[in-house]
This record gives sequence, structure tokens and C-alpha cells, in this order.
Amino acid sequence: MRLKPIHKWVTLGLQTILLVGVVLAIWEQRWSTAATTTVIILATLVPLLLGKRFRVFIPPEFELLATLFVFASLFLGEMRGYYVRFWWWDIVLHTASGFLFGIIGFLLVYVLNEKKEIDLHMNPGFVALFAFMFALGIGALWEIFEFGIDQFFGMNMQKAMLGDSSGLTDTMWDLIVDAVGAAVIAIMGYGYLKTAGTRSFLEQWIEAFVEANPHFFRRDR
Repeated sequence: MRLKPIHKWVTLGLQTILLVGVVLAIWEQRWSTAATTTVIILATLVPLLLGKRFRVFIPPEFELLATLFVFASLFLGEMRGYYVRFWWWDIVLHTASGFLFGIIGFLLVYVLNEKKEIDLHMNPGFVALFAFMFALGIGALWEIFEFGIDQFFGMNMQKAMLGDSSGLTDTMWDLIVDAVGAAVIAIMGYGYLKTAGTRSFLEQWIEAFVEANPHFFRRDR
């Protein structure tokens, strides 16, 4: 419970930094930067808006990580050039995206598996596989998005390196680290469903999600 106010202050601090960036960009008449930063601010609000729209409790730890991920990837990575300044920035963020989307995929299929109105019973192996493929699929869609932006707008989101003008090496390494992050979550999720085991952070998030969203799950358990 102590993390929730910390989450709120950290999120507010990041959004304040972004808002200051918008104001400065407008002052300097850098309209594209102002527009992009505004979109990033809206992206940090997505978990909150989705939670309210669909009446779903989102664990504050996950909401904080999602906000940090958006800030680090779009604002620091793309706008501040961290992808170029730090060779490991892209690897860390793609691994983190594998974690985040793996958790989302796991929760999606877990809800379907446990929902009373849906006669669907999936074994732990399939749930873990779905979480892994979901995260990897999102990663592949992002690579397609980067390729499209580079082709149509002449940017370098794929971070093509010397001797690899196509950006293929960057794309493959991105997908590999996406797969690593997704695999870790899939294995942990499988362990949670298969055995009681030790309480990992993923188990705590799942239990918090289930307890806070009883309308998604069977009440006769």
C-alpha cells in the first residue's frame, strides 16, 4: 500500500517534465516536438483511462512501470537521443517491453480462463504460451511500425548500423530481447498456475488483480 502514493508522485513528476517540454517547444516554435511530447503525455494516461473506462483495477506497480517505459522509450529514447548515446538503451527497453506485454497477455487469457460466463478451461502451458506469443507479436508489430516510419518519413527508428543499411540486425536483436523478456514472464506465470511456489512479484500482481476485480472471476471458488 505504500507504493501507491509513490507511484502517483513519480507519475506526476514525469508528466510535469513532459509538460514543461511541451511549453518550451511551443515557446521555441518547435511544433513537431510539442505535438510528439503531447502524444507521449497522453500515452502515460492510457493505463489510468483504461482502468476507469472498463472498471478494471490496474496494480500501481504495473501502472508505474508502464509510465516509466513510455517516458524512457519515447521521450528519452526517441526525442532525447538516448538510443544513439547509449548502445544498451534499446536492449533494456525491448526486454522491458517483453515483460510488460507478457504480463498483459497473461492477464488477458487468465481472465478468460477464470470468467464464469465463458466455458473455457486452458491448461497452464497454453496460458504461458499465449502470454509469450502475445508479447512477441506486439514486438513484431512495433518493428513493422518502425520500418514503415523509416520508409515513408526518412527517419532511423530501426537504428541502422554501419554495414547494415536495412536495419535488419537491430530488428532481429530487438525481437530476440523481446522474446527473452516474454519468456521470463511466461515461465513465472506457468509456475504460478502450476504450483503454489514462492511468492514472486508476478504472483503478487496477479493476486492483487484478482482480488480487486472479482466481477471478472468465478465466485464459486
